[in-house]
Amino acid sequence: MSSLLLIPKIKIQNANALSSPYTIGFPAMTAWLGGVHALQRKLNSTYPNLKFPRMTVACHQIDLQTHKGDGDYIYSIIGTSNPLTKTGSRPSFIEEARCHLTVSLVIEYEDLNDEEDLDEIISPDSFINSVTQCLQTLKLAGGDILSFNPPELHNDNDDKSFAKLKRKLMPSHCLVERRDLMQQAMQDEPDAIKALLDYVTVKHRSEIIKHETKDDEIKWMVEKKIKGWIVPISTGFQGISELGQAKNQRDSNTPHRFAESVVTLGEFKMPYHFKNLDEMLWGYHTDLENNLYLCQQKN
Repeated sequence: MSSLLLIPKIKIQNANALSSPYTIGFPAMTAWLGGVHALQRKLNSTYPNLKFPRMTVACHQIDLQTHKGDGDYIYSIIGTSNPLTKTGSRPSFIEEARCHLTVSLVIEYEDLNDEEDLDEIISPDSFINSVTQCLQTLKLAGGDILSFNPPELHNDNDDKSFAKLKRKLMPSHCLVERRDLMQQAMQDEPDAIKALLDYVTVKHRSEIIKHETKDDEIKWMVEKKIKGWIVPISTGFQGISELGQAKNQRDSNTPHRFAESVVTLGEFKMPYHFKNLDEMLWGYHTDLENNLYLCQQKN
Protein backbone atom coordinates (compact mmCIF):
# COMPACT_ATOMS: atom_id res chain seq x y z
CA MET A 1 0.00 0.00 0.00
CA SER A 2 1.31 3.45 -0.97
CA SER A 3 0.62 6.60 1.03
CA LEU A 4 0.05 9.51 -1.32
CA LEU A 5 -0.03 13.28 -0.98
CA LEU A 6 -2.09 15.02 -3.67
CA ILE A 7 -1.57 18.75 -4.24
CA PRO A 8 -4.28 19.75 -6.76
CA LYS A 9 -4.37 22.57 -9.30
CA ILE A 10 -1.11 24.41 -8.58
CA LYS A 11 -0.98 27.59 -10.67
CA ILE A 12 2.62 28.48 -11.58
CA GLN A 13 3.83 31.63 -13.31
CA ASN A 14 7.05 31.97 -15.34
CA ALA A 15 8.21 28.36 -14.98
CA ASN A 16 11.34 27.27 -16.84
CA ALA A 17 10.14 25.88 -20.18
CA LEU A 18 13.42 24.20 -21.16
CA SER A 19 12.28 20.58 -21.47
CA SER A 20 15.75 19.54 -22.72
CA PRO A 21 18.92 21.31 -23.94
CA TYR A 22 17.42 21.36 -27.45
CA THR A 23 13.68 21.92 -26.96
CA ILE A 24 11.24 24.08 -25.04
CA GLY A 25 7.82 23.13 -23.76
CA PHE A 26 6.83 21.30 -20.58
CA PRO A 27 9.47 21.65 -17.79
CA ALA A 28 11.86 18.71 -17.41
CA MET A 29 11.22 15.96 -14.85
CA THR A 30 14.45 16.95 -13.09
CA ALA A 31 12.76 20.27 -12.23
CA TRP A 32 9.67 18.61 -10.73
CA LEU A 33 11.61 16.03 -8.73
CA GLY A 34 13.90 18.79 -7.51
CA GLY A 35 10.94 20.86 -6.34
CA VAL A 36 9.45 17.90 -4.47
CA HIS A 37 12.84 17.19 -2.86
CA ALA A 38 13.03 20.84 -1.74
CA LEU A 39 9.56 20.47 -0.19
CA GLN A 40 10.70 17.34 1.65
CA ARG A 41 13.76 19.10 3.08
CA LYS A 42 11.62 21.94 4.40
CA LEU A 43 9.23 19.44 6.02
CA ASN A 44 12.13 17.49 7.55
CA SER A 45 12.54 20.24 10.14
CA THR A 46 9.18 19.10 11.57
CA TYR A 47 9.16 15.46 10.39
CA PRO A 48 12.79 14.23 10.36
CA ASN A 49 11.94 10.75 9.02
CA LEU A 50 9.70 11.95 6.19
CA LYS A 51 10.77 10.90 2.68
CA PHE A 52 9.27 11.51 -0.75
CA PRO A 53 10.70 8.62 -2.82
CA ARG A 54 8.52 9.06 -5.92
CA MET A 55 6.13 11.52 -7.55
CA THR A 56 4.31 12.39 -10.75
CA VAL A 57 3.03 15.60 -12.27
CA ALA A 58 -0.29 15.97 -14.12
CA CYS A 59 -0.55 18.98 -16.42
CA HIS A 60 -4.02 20.54 -16.70
CA GLN A 61 -3.09 23.62 -18.71
CA ILE A 62 0.06 25.23 -20.14
CA ASP A 63 0.64 28.59 -21.80
CA LEU A 64 4.06 28.67 -23.49
CA GLN A 65 5.31 32.26 -23.73
CA THR A 66 5.99 32.39 -27.47
CA HIS A 67 4.67 34.49 -30.35
CA LYS A 68 4.32 33.91 -34.09
CA GLY A 69 3.46 36.97 -36.10
CA ASP A 70 1.86 37.21 -39.55
CA GLY A 71 4.25 35.82 -42.12
CA ASP A 72 6.66 34.41 -39.53
CA TYR A 73 8.01 30.91 -40.15
CA ILE A 74 9.02 30.17 -36.56
CA TYR A 75 7.88 31.16 -33.08
CA SER A 76 9.81 33.72 -31.02
CA ILE A 77 10.25 33.75 -27.25
CA ILE A 78 8.35 36.53 -25.49
CA GLY A 79 10.91 38.53 -23.47
CA THR A 80 10.54 39.74 -19.93
CA SER A 81 11.39 43.39 -20.72
CA ASN A 82 14.19 43.75 -18.21
CA PRO A 83 14.88 47.29 -16.89
CA LEU A 84 16.89 49.54 -19.19
CA THR A 85 20.49 50.52 -18.46
CA LYS A 86 21.64 54.06 -17.59
CA THR A 87 22.09 54.81 -21.30
CA GLY A 88 18.53 53.78 -22.10
CA SER A 89 19.47 50.59 -23.95
CA ARG A 90 18.44 47.07 -23.08
CA PRO A 91 20.92 45.05 -20.96
CA SER A 92 22.66 42.11 -22.58
CA PHE A 93 21.19 38.83 -21.39
CA ILE A 94 20.22 35.39 -22.67
CA GLU A 95 16.45 35.18 -22.74
CA GLU A 96 14.99 32.01 -21.28
CA ALA A 97 11.84 30.25 -22.39
CA ARG A 98 8.99 30.61 -19.88
CA CYS A 99 5.53 29.15 -19.44
CA HIS A 100 2.50 29.60 -17.21
CA LEU A 101 0.87 26.32 -16.25
CA THR A 102 -1.53 24.54 -13.91
CA VAL A 103 -0.47 21.15 -12.57
CA SER A 104 -1.34 18.64 -9.86
CA LEU A 105 1.38 16.78 -7.96
CA VAL A 106 1.00 13.23 -6.67
CA ILE A 107 3.74 12.49 -4.14
CA GLU A 108 4.41 9.12 -2.57
CA TYR A 109 5.56 9.42 1.04
CA GLU A 110 6.67 6.93 3.62
CA ASP A 111 4.01 6.32 6.26
CA LEU A 112 4.54 8.77 9.11
CA ASN A 113 3.01 6.34 11.59
CA ASP A 114 5.02 3.22 10.77
CA GLU A 115 6.61 0.97 13.39
CA GLU A 116 9.63 3.25 13.83
CA ASP A 117 7.44 6.24 14.65
CA LEU A 118 4.85 4.66 16.96
CA ASP A 119 6.02 6.85 19.84
CA GLU A 120 4.90 9.98 18.01
CA ILE A 121 1.61 9.74 16.13
CA ILE A 122 1.25 12.61 13.68
CA SER A 123 -2.22 13.77 12.74
CA PRO A 124 -3.06 14.18 9.04
CA ASP A 125 -4.39 17.69 9.62
CA SER A 126 -1.11 18.95 11.07
CA PHE A 127 0.82 17.35 8.21
CA ILE A 128 -1.40 19.01 5.59
CA ASN A 129 -1.04 22.37 7.35
CA SER A 130 2.75 22.02 7.29
CA VAL A 131 2.69 21.17 3.57
CA THR A 132 0.49 24.20 2.87
CA GLN A 133 2.82 26.55 4.75
CA CYS A 134 5.96 25.20 3.05
CA LEU A 135 4.46 25.44 -0.44
CA GLN A 136 3.86 29.14 0.06
CA THR A 137 7.63 29.67 0.38
CA LEU A 138 8.72 27.51 -2.57
CA LYS A 139 9.21 27.81 -6.31
CA LEU A 140 8.37 24.96 -8.69
CA ALA A 141 10.30 24.46 -11.94
CA GLY A 142 11.73 27.95 -11.40
CA GLY A 143 8.28 29.55 -11.38
CA ASP A 144 6.26 31.35 -8.74
CA ILE A 145 3.37 29.48 -7.11
CA LEU A 146 0.30 31.71 -7.33
CA SER A 147 -2.29 29.41 -5.78
CA PHE A 148 -3.21 25.77 -5.15
CA ASN A 149 -6.15 23.78 -3.86
CA PRO A 150 -5.98 22.23 -0.37
CA PRO A 151 -3.66 19.17 -0.28
CA GLU A 152 -5.23 15.75 0.25
CA LEU A 153 -3.99 12.40 1.59
CA HIS A 154 -4.79 9.19 -0.30
CA ASN A 155 -3.98 5.49 0.02
CA ASP A 156 -3.47 3.32 -3.04
CA ASN A 157 -4.69 0.11 -1.38
CA ASP A 158 -7.11 -1.18 -4.05
CA ASP A 159 -8.45 -0.51 -7.54
CA LYS A 160 -11.22 1.75 -6.22
CA SER A 161 -8.71 4.03 -4.45
CA PHE A 162 -6.58 4.31 -7.59
CA ALA A 163 -9.66 5.02 -9.72
CA LYS A 164 -10.66 7.79 -7.31
CA LEU A 165 -7.18 9.33 -7.57
CA LYS A 166 -7.31 9.26 -11.37
CA ARG A 167 -10.67 11.04 -11.33
CA LYS A 168 -9.12 13.76 -9.17
CA LEU A 169 -6.44 14.31 -11.85
CA MET A 170 -8.80 14.53 -14.83
CA PRO A 171 -8.64 16.22 -17.24
CA SER A 172 -4.85 16.30 -17.51
CA HIS A 173 -1.83 14.63 -19.08
CA CYS A 174 0.93 12.79 -17.21
CA LEU A 175 4.42 12.41 -18.64
CA VAL A 176 5.85 8.88 -18.89
CA GLU A 177 9.23 7.72 -20.13
CA ARG A 178 9.49 5.99 -23.52
CA ARG A 179 13.13 4.99 -23.47
CA ASP A 180 12.11 1.75 -25.20
CA LEU A 181 11.41 3.71 -28.40
CA MET A 182 14.93 5.15 -28.43
CA GLN A 183 16.50 1.75 -27.77
CA GLN A 184 14.53 0.20 -30.59
CA ALA A 185 15.26 3.03 -33.02
CA MET A 186 19.01 3.10 -32.34
CA GLN A 187 19.36 -0.52 -33.39
CA ASP A 188 18.72 0.67 -36.95
CA GLU A 189 19.92 4.29 -36.67
CA PRO A 190 22.97 4.73 -34.38
CA ASP A 191 22.69 8.55 -34.50
CA ALA A 192 20.64 9.41 -31.39
CA ILE A 193 19.44 12.80 -32.69
CA LYS A 194 18.16 11.29 -35.94
CA ALA A 195 16.46 8.48 -34.04
CA LEU A 196 14.77 11.00 -31.71
CA LEU A 197 13.64 13.30 -34.54
CA ASP A 198 12.19 10.33 -36.40
CA TYR A 199 9.57 9.91 -33.66
CA VAL A 200 8.65 13.58 -33.13
CA THR A 201 8.54 14.61 -36.80
CA VAL A 202 5.07 15.20 -38.25
CA LYS A 203 4.93 14.61 -42.01
CA HIS A 204 2.33 16.17 -44.29
CA ARG A 205 1.68 14.74 -47.74
CA SER A 206 -0.95 15.24 -50.37
CA GLU A 207 -2.66 12.90 -52.76
CA ILE A 208 -4.68 13.77 -55.86
CA ILE A 209 -7.95 11.88 -56.08
CA LYS A 210 -9.36 11.88 -59.61
CA HIS A 211 -13.10 11.95 -60.29
CA GLU A 212 -14.84 11.33 -63.59
CA THR A 213 -17.83 13.56 -62.94
CA LYS A 214 -16.19 16.44 -61.06
CA ASP A 215 -12.88 18.20 -60.57
CA ASP A 216 -9.96 16.37 -59.05
CA GLU A 217 -9.72 16.49 -55.25
CA ILE A 218 -6.56 17.06 -53.24
CA LYS A 219 -6.47 15.07 -50.01
CA TRP A 220 -3.97 16.01 -47.30
CA MET A 221 -2.69 13.43 -44.80
CA VAL A 222 -0.74 13.84 -41.57
CA GLU A 223 1.59 11.00 -40.62
CA LYS A 224 3.68 10.14 -37.55
CA LYS A 225 5.87 7.14 -36.93
CA ILE A 226 3.66 5.92 -34.07
CA LYS A 227 0.47 7.08 -32.41
CA GLY A 228 0.58 9.12 -29.23
CA TRP A 229 1.88 12.46 -27.96
CA ILE A 230 5.62 11.76 -28.15
CA VAL A 231 8.05 14.49 -27.02
CA PRO A 232 11.80 14.75 -26.26
CA ILE A 233 12.51 15.03 -22.52
CA SER A 234 15.51 15.38 -20.24
CA THR A 235 15.65 12.65 -17.58
CA GLY A 236 18.88 13.38 -15.73
CA PHE A 237 22.61 13.81 -16.18
CA GLN A 238 25.71 11.83 -17.09
CA GLY A 239 29.08 12.69 -15.58
CA ILE A 240 31.76 13.63 -18.12
CA SER A 241 34.62 14.25 -15.67
CA GLU A 242 36.07 12.53 -12.64
CA LEU A 243 34.83 13.32 -9.15
CA GLY A 244 36.89 15.98 -7.44
CA GLN A 245 36.93 19.45 -5.93
CA ALA A 246 36.15 22.67 -7.80
CA LYS A 247 37.26 26.16 -6.88
CA ASN A 248 34.65 28.10 -4.86
CA GLN A 249 32.11 25.25 -4.92
CA ARG A 250 29.15 25.75 -2.58
CA ASP A 251 29.52 22.53 -0.60
CA SER A 252 33.14 21.73 0.18
CA ASN A 253 32.21 18.28 1.54
CA THR A 254 30.51 17.01 -1.64
CA PRO A 255 32.63 15.91 -4.64
CA HIS A 256 32.09 17.90 -7.84
CA ARG A 257 31.99 16.77 -11.46
CA PHE A 258 30.93 18.19 -14.81
CA ALA A 259 27.87 16.59 -16.39
CA GLU A 260 25.67 16.76 -19.49
CA SER A 261 21.94 16.19 -19.88
CA VAL A 262 20.50 12.81 -20.75
CA VAL A 263 17.79 13.25 -23.39
CA THR A 264 15.30 10.57 -24.40
CA LEU A 265 11.66 10.28 -25.46
CA GLY A 266 8.57 10.67 -23.31
CA GLU A 267 4.84 10.44 -23.87
CA PHE A 268 1.93 12.41 -22.43
CA LYS A 269 -0.96 10.17 -21.37
CA MET A 270 -4.27 10.94 -19.73
CA PRO A 271 -4.64 9.38 -16.25
CA TYR A 272 -7.36 6.90 -17.25
CA HIS A 273 -4.80 5.00 -19.36
CA PHE A 274 -2.80 3.90 -16.30
CA LYS A 275 -3.52 0.51 -14.74
CA ASN A 276 -1.42 0.93 -11.60
CA LEU A 277 0.49 3.56 -9.68
CA ASP A 278 3.96 2.36 -10.76
CA GLU A 279 3.19 3.37 -14.34
CA MET A 280 2.83 7.00 -13.23
CA LEU A 281 5.46 7.67 -10.57
CA TRP A 282 9.01 8.92 -11.13
CA GLY A 283 11.96 8.53 -8.74
CA TYR A 284 15.71 9.05 -8.53
CA HIS A 285 18.10 6.36 -9.75
CA THR A 286 21.91 6.37 -9.81
CA ASP A 287 24.13 4.15 -11.96
CA LEU A 288 27.61 4.93 -10.69
CA GLU A 289 29.31 2.45 -13.03
CA ASN A 290 28.10 4.50 -16.02
CA ASN A 291 28.18 7.87 -14.18
CA LEU A 292 24.41 8.30 -14.58
CA TYR A 293 22.13 10.30 -12.29
CA LEU A 294 18.61 9.73 -13.55
CA CYS A 295 14.92 10.36 -13.01
CA GLN A 296 13.10 7.24 -14.12
CA GLN A 297 10.10 4.99 -13.59
CA LYS A 298 10.03 1.44 -12.27
CA ASN A 299 8.62 -0.03 -15.44
